Amino acid sequence: MTILLKFIHLAMITIWSAGLVVLPFMFWQRRTLPAGPDLDRLHLMTRFVYVGMASPAAFIAIGSGTALIFLQATFAEWFSFKMVLVGAMAMLHVTAGLLLARVFLPDGHFGRFSCVALSSAYLVLITAIVWVALAKPHIDSNQFATALFQPGGLRQFFGETRIPIP
Repeated sequence: MTILLKFIHLAMITIWSAGLVVLPFMFWQRRTLPAGPDLDRLHLMTRFVYVGMASPAAFIAIGSGTALIFLQATFAEWFSFKMVLVGAMAMLHVTAGLLLARVFLPDGHFGRFSCVALSSAYLVLITAIVWVALAKPHIDSNQFATALFQPGGLRQFFGETRIPIP
């Protein structure tokens, strides 16, 4: 069961990552196309990559990864760092969806700098996630957050809040 779930997780991460890497280049192609059938075809293909491939793959990757957390009891500091990187990747995924809605408006545009910046962000995040998952670096949270992982450690950020009990 765990091996099948790992295979599904890795396959979906691959599809999700590939979709995110290709999207900025599809957005960039918008600049050369006037309104017409070619622009409509590019818009349809871009929507398919985002809605039909990358988004379902992201959903399944995150779901299968969550199941693997509980099956393998992975609760190490490197894994928390990996989850922060995956959260950033999910936020950039949403950014691509928002861009998709704007780029294909009649006055929409997506410049070279935007393409390079978004592509670089995706590649850096994907590389970092793969490196952290494979290297499993030792991160000692006691060096930078001594009280954070102790019971009640978040109190320093949120103060003394009490839940009222009826």
